[in-house]
Amino acid sequence: MKPEMTEQEQRLRDKLLPEIEAFKQQRETLQLATLGTDGQPNASYAPFALADDGFYILVSDLARHGHNLKHSSKVSVMLVEDETAAKSVFARKRLTFDAIAEAVPRDTPAFIKGVSVLSARFGEMSDNLAALTDFNLYKLAPHQGLYVKGFGQAFSLSGAELLDVDWKRDGHHGTPKTPENQQVA
Repeated sequence: MKPEMTEQEQRLRDKLLPEIEAFKQQRETLQLATLGTDGQPNASYAPFALADDGFYILVSDLARHGHNLKHSSKVSVMLVEDETAAKSVFARKRLTFDAIAEAVPRDTPAFIKGVSVLSARFGEMSDNLAALTDFNLYKLAPHQGLYVKGFGQAFSLSGAELLDVDWKRDGHHGTPKTPENQQVA
């Protein structure tokens, strides 16, 4: 059982959770890492819509990640700040999380809900894709994550709906190269 949250931890949580929620709402696509039957990882992306029970995506069986999702429900997901908006490409804001991808059967309330949230966000294209038999709806349910705001600002997320926040304070190690300590070849 986790000890009571300190006042400082509560302030951090109260500040970060709305920021993370806004960050999720500002993104339209997520980066998706799936695993093939041969053990080969695959990086891809998908437009997503967020509901109270997870992230919804529509994926074609013709896509490599669509094939992979049929064989393994374990996925890694990343939402990342656009390069042009970032202060530094080395420290782009990002939210990564491990999730379970659950295929949502057609003709169920969950399917109607998932397609509805996608349609509300992306319009008629979502309805058209959902009507194609090679497209499947998946719900991604996160179970642990990491929100990075920049250098030295990484926060692990856990618990129900990733609402428990912990500042990762172990930091970077080593000495950055400066003109004074660089070796001349």
